[in-house]
Amino acid sequence: MTTRPTITRFAPSPTGFIHVGNLRTALMNWMIARKAGGTFILRLDDTDRDRSKQEYADGIMQDLEWLGLTWDRVEKQSLRLERYREAAEDLKSRGRFYECFESPTDLDLKRKKLLNMGKPPVYDRASLKLSDAEKAKLREGADGYWRFLLDQERIEWTDGILGPVSIDAASVSDPVLIRADGQVLYTFASSVDDIDMEVTSIVRGADHVTNTATQIQIMQAMGGTPPSFAHHSLLTGPQGEALSKRLGTLSLRDLRARGVEPIALLSLMARLGSSKPVELMTSHDDLIAGFDVESFGAAPTKFDAEDLFPLTRGYVQGLPFDAVADRIAALGVPAELADGFWRVAKENITVLSDLDGWWALFRDGAEPLIDPEDAEFIAEAIALLPPMPFGPNTWADWTAAVKTATGRKGKGLFMPLRKALTGQAHGPEMADVMPLMQVVRAKA
Repeated sequence: MTTRPTITRFAPSPTGFIHVGNLRTALMNWMIARKAGGTFILRLDDTDRDRSKQEYADGIMQDLEWLGLTWDRVEKQSLRLERYREAAEDLKSRGRFYECFESPTDLDLKRKKLLNMGKPPVYDRASLKLSDAEKAKLREGADGYWRFLLDQERIEWTDGILGPVSIDAASVSDPVLIRADGQVLYTFASSVDDIDMEVTSIVRGADHVTNTATQIQIMQAMGGTPPSFAHHSLLTGPQGEALSKRLGTLSLRDLRARGVEPIALLSLMARLGSSKPVELMTSHDDLIAGFDVESFGAAPTKFDAEDLFPLTRGYVQGLPFDAVADRIAALGVPAELADGFWRVAKENITVLSDLDGWWALFRDGAEPLIDPEDAEFIAEAIALLPPMPFGPNTWADWTAAVKTATGRKGKGLFMPLRKALTGQAHGPEMADVMPLMQVVRAKA
């Protein structure tokens, strides 16, 4: 038997920017394709003419490019509308699509009646009983919309994460696939695309499980072979609260603006919710090699954006000077100080933008932090400070002179001097700091 080449897809709707939930789906499908040497398709679900925007489509591509999640080709559903009409006509001719006319209010009343009777709120297929004359009469008042006629049998598949799944189609309403205004809905367009594009593997959120069941029947009705499916858990907040995809702090562009590094974000999302520990990866190849979809669980998975910053710090602090030389030069750090600046600053930053604050401190000096009981001591010490520029031995020589003059030693000597020069009680070794300082604002 010939093995089909692996083809996966990420199918976002360009009605907003990518958030961490979208990324999880994109990353898993990308890793499956890359691990198998297959094809990864970026497919824009842009059939909603009112809400789909080019700026969001551009933003999706920019976010994926920032992460290094390259695609092999781009597809747009808005360019395939004729294909969807063709597939719909075929299913209509075979009695698998039927026209309906109930309003949202009618359907809501039906649902409430069934629930009050203790029955599942499944559509009653009343429109199947309409005669041609009745349908023609109803069309005078409003255009009809179209449902797919499910075979009322069990739909079963072995899920890559959930294991064996079985859903009774009789417990599910026949899905609406084409609206009255002619807009093709996701469930149908996606099914047509997955068959036409020969998609072999789909990973998506657990909220799609029932949708998957109906899509399997749609694909089979079209004469296609459904792909394999895996449904990952949904993300919650740190306390288990639901995440809204419109929370700005969870969009990739906002995380990027906060200084999160791409490999830190990918490292977390590639392992979050799996049996494998989260660890900082060094490359995309490491991500791919360590990925196993079956290691993921079905339980809701907690996501805390703050977990991204220790990973980012680990990555940033491991960068060689060459990787940051241009950024440091752009800050205005003199070339002869640049390497020393990086060695001093890198151990004290979490994101690269923290470099700005450290250079501002060295360039402009810090507001002195002087406790009242140390004021006289600091004045005496500053009077003993040698002239600039400071060198690698300035700190040792100066503190020795101050110790001799004042009798102070240990923490009582060093801490007030650090606070007076840097405005901080903690930080890099002062022997390394002194050669970088351009200004001392503390006065004798």
